[in-house]
Amino acid sequence: MVEGCFILESWNSPDDPAVSVARARVEPGVTTRLHRLEGIVERYLILSGKGIVEVAGLQSKAVGVGDVVYIPAGCGQRIRNHGEVDLVFLAICSPRFQASAYQDIDTAPLT
Repeated sequence: MVEGCFILESWNSPDDPAVSVARARVEPGVTTRLHRLEGIVERYLILSGKGIVEVAGLQSKAVGVGDVVYIPAGCGQRIRNHGEVDLVFLAICSPRFQASAYQDIDTAPLT
């Protein structure tokens, strides 16, 4: 849980380079690490729980079930679970997520 959340990749295949889908789970009171994805647009589709999402250049926003957050490629991002149950969302990336695109830009030390 180095990123501050648990990730389960549902779809990420070189045979379908246009998109990947992962399920993320953030425990109550936890904020994910500030990071960005170079060259990859990401969308969060909130499935359960509630949180506060931060995207570089935009005002922080409260999110809940059914909300979609659009995160442009290369923008710093993180989400905090401010509820009492797990915050669960789909992370939909286009083109598909590749680990080489992930950049940790948080100033806090890795745990």
